[in-house]
Amino acid sequence: MGKRDIKASGEKEYPFSKIKAYSINEILAAGGADAFADKLGKNFQNIESRLKKLPEEAFLTEDEVLQALKTLT
Repeated sequence: MGKRDIKASGEKEYPFSKIKAYSINEILAAGGADAFADKLGKNFQNIESRLKKLPEEAFLTEDEVLQALKTLT
């Protein structure tokens, strides 16, 4: 096995390559945060019901909140 047989693909993998980010200019051009969310098909009207569907483990405990706030200050 020689080093001459090794070929790397030309593609680069980035850790967050599948996450689409939008600039503030794109959001403002859409008419603001609410209008931008509507154009993306997001609906904030049912956020409460979506949050209720999450498991209890998805939320921070009071101790975790205190620790996080202490870390931030």
